[in-house]
Order: sequence, then C-alpha cells, then structure tokens
Amino acid sequence: MSIAHIPAQRSAEELQELAGQAGRDLEDADAPDILRWAADTFGHRFCVTSSMEDAVVAHLASRVFPGVRVVFLDTGYHFPETLGTRDAVEAVMDVEVHTLTPRQSVAEQDAEYGPRLHDRDPDLCCALRKVQPLEEGLRAYDAWATGLRRDESPTRAHTPVVGWDEKRRKVKVSPIARWSQRDVDDYIAEHGVLTNPLLSDGYASIGCAPCTRRVLEGEDARAGRWAGRGKTECGLHG
Repeated sequence: MSIAHIPAQRSAEELQELAGQAGRDLEDADAPDILRWAADTFGHRFCVTSSMEDAVVAHLASRVFPGVRVVFLDTGYHFPETLGTRDAVEAVMDVEVHTLTPRQSVAEQDAEYGPRLHDRDPDLCCALRKVQPLEEGLRAYDAWATGLRRDESPTRAHTPVVGWDEKRRKVKVSPIARWSQRDVDDYIAEHGVLTNPLLSDGYASIGCAPCTRRVLEGEDARAGRWAGRGKTECGLHG
C-alpha cells in the first residue's frame, strides 16, 4: 500500500485488529521488515519514539522510511549528553526529530508541587513530565515504535513485536524486542550508529539525571533507574 492511499485515520477497533494480526504474523520477522510493515500500513501516522540512549531504532526506521518522524521527550531533567545525542541524530540521520516538552517548566512545577518532586513522588513527576506529554504528542499518530527489548528486565520479558497499547488506543511496535544486547552492539558497530556517551561511562539505561545512576556488575540494565525505590518503569510502557 502506498502512503498516498493510506486512510487518514482508522478506528480503534481496526487498529487493535491490525495489531493482533501483525503481532502473530511478524513475531519471527527481522526488525527492518517489522518497521517496513509499520511504514507501509500507517505512513505518516507512524512515528518512532526515542530516549536517545542510542539511535538504533531511529536508524533502522530511517532505512525503510526516510524522513520518519522521531519523537523525543525533553523532560527538563536530561543529561547534557542525552540532548547532545538528540541534536547529533537530527544532524546526521534522515529523520525529522520532534521534541515534546511538559506543560510546565521545571521551575513552574517546583512552584506548584515543591522542589525535587522526583525524590518525593517519582510517579507523579514521571506522569507530569513524561506520560502526559507523550500522550498529547502521539495524538497525531496511529502507531508508534519503541526500542523495548525482552532481555532488559522481567517487566519487559513478554513485549510483543507488534502489540496494542490499550491506554493510548494505538498500535505499539517494538521491532527489536527479540534482540539481545549483543545484537544491539553488533548493529551499532556495523552501521556506526550514534549512541549516548554515558553508555561508555557505566550507565546501562539512561533516563532523567536525578533518577539515574551507573549500574553495578551483575545488575540488569534497568537497575540504575530509580535505584532503591522498587520503581522500574516511568509509566510510558505500563
């Protein structure tokens, strides 16, 4: 199907049916084929989301859908290296980076909720600075791609390559869900893909600076996020 003939918008029921069928059909497909299906099916109502930990999914998508929209959430708390990675991706890859921001600046949030909300109520901070902006930013799309992998943590072990995002009523594409860290590293090395410099400085999963630390030997990749709090997800993926 050419992008010109893609319906402007499908119903939630149609999208859910598409997601279920594709999840079954594409379970064993290669990542580029999964992304090609998404591009052919949704056209410009499809985007890639990226935390700018690395640009693997953005790079994969750009090869099958040049000019694909890459959505980035600027929470106001990112490491400078993360913002630098975003800027570099936009400069060197065939993508269109679109940065989302929360309704309130950090100063405005501090004035309403008190400073360091991320320490006192990290769930609320994530809801205000991540979940709400993403939900608003995805309204123009029927499907979105993520870099989720099943080997990252127990909470992601059953991530489908194509699934249904019930909360947002959209198709959720995870083209590298079946990849291992070795697969990611090999792809980065083969294609010279941009990565966040912090990955070479002991960080295995990179989020907002106040809530991210280096991981220790033997810890899973998500252990450095909200360490000591029993919190493993920000709410974007569950």
